[in-house]
Amino acid sequence: MARKGKLTTAQRKQQRKEEDRYIQDLITRTQEYDPKTSKATFFKDLPISKNVLKGLNQSAFVKMTDIQKEAIPVALKGYDVLGAAKTGSGKTLAFLVPILEKLYREKWTEFDGLGALVISPTRELAMQIYEVLTKIGAHMSFSAGLVIGGKDVKFESERISKINILIGTPGRILQHMDQAIGLTTSNLQMLVLDEADRCLDMGFKNTLDAIVSNLPLTRQTLLFSATQPNSLSELARLSLTDYKMVGTLDTVSNGSIGAATPSTLQQSFIEVALPDKLDILFSFIKSHLKSKMIVFLSSSKQVHFVYETFRKMQPGISLLHLHGRQKQTARTETLDKFSRAQQVCLFATDVVARGIDFPAVDWVVQVDCPEDTDTYIHRVGRSARYGKNGKSLIMLTPQECNVFLSRLKNKNIEPNKLTIKQSKKKSIKSQLQSLLFKDPELKYLAQKAFISYIRSVYIQKDKEVFRFDELPTEEFAHSLGLPGAPKIKIKGMKAIERAKKLKNTSRSLLSLANTNEDGELEKDTKVVRTKIDKMFERKNQTVLSEHYLNITKSTANDEDEDDFMQIKRVDHALNEEELPDLTAPISKRAQRRALSKKASISTKGNATKLVFDDDGVSHPVYELEGEEDFHKRGTAEEQKKEFITKESEVMSKMDVIDKQIAKEKKQERKRKRLEAMRKEMEREMANESDYEEPVVYLGTGNLSDDMHDYDSDEEQKFKRPRITESVAESDSASDDNNDIIEVTEPQTLEDLESLTSRLIQG
Repeated sequence: MARKGKLTTAQRKQQRKEEDRYIQDLITRTQEYDPKTSKATFFKDLPISKNVLKGLNQSAFVKMTDIQKEAIPVALKGYDVLGAAKTGSGKTLAFLVPILEKLYREKWTEFDGLGALVISPTRELAMQIYEVLTKIGAHMSFSAGLVIGGKDVKFESERISKINILIGTPGRILQHMDQAIGLTTSNLQMLVLDEADRCLDMGFKNTLDAIVSNLPLTRQTLLFSATQPNSLSELARLSLTDYKMVGTLDTVSNGSIGAATPSTLQQSFIEVALPDKLDILFSFIKSHLKSKMIVFLSSSKQVHFVYETFRKMQPGISLLHLHGRQKQTARTETLDKFSRAQQVCLFATDVVARGIDFPAVDWVVQVDCPEDTDTYIHRVGRSARYGKNGKSLIMLTPQECNVFLSRLKNKNIEPNKLTIKQSKKKSIKSQLQSLLFKDPELKYLAQKAFISYIRSVYIQKDKEVFRFDELPTEEFAHSLGLPGAPKIKIKGMKAIERAKKLKNTSRSLLSLANTNEDGELEKDTKVVRTKIDKMFERKNQTVLSEHYLNITKSTANDEDEDDFMQIKRVDHALNEEELPDLTAPISKRAQRRALSKKASISTKGNATKLVFDDDGVSHPVYELEGEEDFHKRGTAEEQKKEFITKESEVMSKMDVIDKQIAKEKKQERKRKRLEAMRKEMEREMANESDYEEPVVYLGTGNLSDDMHDYDSDEEQKFKRPRITESVAESDSASDDNNDIIEVTEPQTLEDLESLTSRLIQG
């Protein structure tokens, strides 16, 4: 008999049959579903399973967006998908729902291994995708994992073998493919590339090719982004041959997908000189203190500098900063703070420009011009998401303005021109100079920010927009608070391209292999770095000497200025006659003399000790004065009298001080002696109080004050004698009252002992 709550074998078989029929019904409904003729607007109208639908409803995902209406049915039918849609249009659900449905219909279990792989170009976007997946897949039995840089690799490796859906960044995924034992991709069903254009660019080329080479060709591939690559060769790298193109973007004349921004986004630009950008930015923040804004800069060094300086100037709004060089914990904490805040300013690089869903962002400000129009679209897409209103502002220099605006016009983007009110403009150049003068660390950050911006302009491909030769470097340096423009070493284009290729390569893979000139990994040569090696590579960030030398030192080719502390070899002719005789002595006496320390010193003379004055000139410790200098100061008798007079004055002053010190010491000894006598008297009196004989009390001089009230019985036993200080009383008084003994007040310990013995005897 089966236990209560446990299914029998027949019941389990019946349940599996019903589930098979349900899955077959879903497949049939999916094949019959036509998104072009269907007018479905809700998720419940799609042919998806009840558990996925339940997770969507609980996560408040009820109504579909345009990209979801088109992409989900096509993906459910098994086609490869190339999806493009406006920023904030819900592309994440457009590939997460097909993933869950695919694995459910394949009856996927933990023993089947990895079923779906989602690749994201940034850690923040990967974390966001993982959070959405855990919400809508709460009622599914699949296991999901997130692998990104900055986390514990060992912890991930121990659990990655049981993962069905893996989400991560390219470098960390490739690292686990090379190192994790239990990770197998031979049975992979679906590959998803979110922000596909960024994943396919030069920065991830080598890493992505290595990942794809380990995947089976029979998989289903989904690519989603607000901007898509037009090159067919890039799509062929992913085995994306028979694919469906879906999306809501306009199609340009050459057949490629064009880009567009949300209609609820109000876009504008201002033309401003490069040295005035920080003034305009600070004035803008001061006039929008009740807003939530993101400020984009081109490099992490600029983000760090602007954040630190603006934080000290206190514009009146909360400030945050986020860039790729921060630790993962700090990046996650900053994302959480910015998402929950309502009035805040975030300085960031393009690390948060793609796919990140920040709620209710009012302004997106681009201080530096983006490298292309696609980056512009992704940046402004952080505002006006899901049909909400938003605003964007881009600052363009006169050299960038016309050309970049024409680039945007080709994408059907025409921002409005704004004019700056001079009453709202505030200059902060003097404040920056003051801050840099007081804080050397800020000065170093300003130098690095200057260098990083100049280099970012130099490496841009669009030379019509970014004109390196026309940069006002001196004025830009002054706007950052620097006294002048630092010297910059510009690397060759070959080195820059190599750095780009290696930028997003896994650090662990780089530590285990060297790279050739083309940036490709050479797996034959391996280098092992221990913890001790890493420890010695760490440097104190507060030490600025090395940083300063790296910035200010001249290059090897500079011939205008002399190198500091540099030795230049010069071949000199040697005169053999002037060289000392280095031949060994022949006789034994000469050898002993040469080896004797005492004999060698006697020939060279005694060593003399030298001191150096302020000018660096050496002098003996005891140096004799010249006779002429001596007579200039007068005769010997006059100098003797002058010396004695000065010393007498000094001695008289010191005598007064010594007498005062001696007097204070004498008073202190007297005080200590009296204190010791007082304590000794108190101890004697305390010892005598233990006897039953009459107790002696020192009086106050007034007899009535010394009287105490006692019980009559005690008075009958004995009467305590009272001592008075006066001896001028008449003798008759003592005769009338025999209990009163008149004595003088004891002054010393001997007097007190004598008085005590008299009282005891009497």
